[in-house]
Amino acid sequence: MQVIKQVQALRRYLSECRQDSIALVPTMGCLHAGHVSLIRKAKRLADVVVVSIYVNHLQFSEGEDFEQYPRTFEDDVKICVAEGVDVLFQPKNLYTDDGVKISLQVHEMDGVLCGVSRLGHFDGVVTVVNMLFNIVQPNLAIFGEKDWQQLTILRRMVADLHIPISVVGSALVREDDGLAMSSRNRYLTDLEREKALFLSQILQKMQALAAQGESKQYIISVGLAYLQEADIDLDYLEIRDEQSLLPATAIPKPTDRIFVAAMIGHTRLIDNMPLLKNLENVA
Repeated sequence: MQVIKQVQALRRYLSECRQDSIALVPTMGCLHAGHVSLIRKAKRLADVVVVSIYVNHLQFSEGEDFEQYPRTFEDDVKICVAEGVDVLFQPKNLYTDDGVKISLQVHEMDGVLCGVSRLGHFDGVVTVVNMLFNIVQPNLAIFGEKDWQQLTILRRMVADLHIPISVVGSALVREDDGLAMSSRNRYLTDLEREKALFLSQILQKMQALAAQGESKQYIISVGLAYLQEADIDLDYLEIRDEQSLLPATAIPKPTDRIFVAAMIGHTRLIDNMPLLKNLENVA
């Protein structure tokens, strides 16, 4: 495996691989089993796999955990070697020394769900991902479905800007107890981790209510009451269309998805599930 830190060096290396298909797996490091699933999917779909590790300050708002975000590069290297990654790209800084003068902006799709409390977050995401796309020029890029809003926005970015890259979603990976895997899970104390399980549990309960034919209004009311009783510091619990991110209609559809975000201690966690369990997206 090649570990490359300079843009030009990566471009030179990949120039010899253009006859093959190239997959990019963008990450911020602190790799876990969820990231491994992305890498394995990339290896199934492409000849050459590039994993990038870059903690992008542009997607962190003031007061968020940019400085504290876990950086475990040596362990990440071992995981990438074990999984047969071809190139690990770890740039020191993708932005010019005098700061960001030109960037991308998300419209409307960032005004819901995580975008409400994380102002500018998705602008930072699309800007850095577009930079990585320009540098690597992959045939496809793999993103996890845990960050569903991000995945949806990146698919729209590729469509709107006519970028010749296929954005592929990979199924959310959970711990044995149901907690959605996240690099931030390591922030949780034992008691906080137990509390975090309420997030996946309520999504499953809401799925069960949908299977019984309950109305969406009732399903949401039960979910909110359950999380309030558990003393969860809730950001949002919503049912939206997974393709447009617009509010779901009264009649259940295959594209309805439940989204939740909450603060558990000092850690912000997100999760999502399809409302109709038997129609879960496994792309």
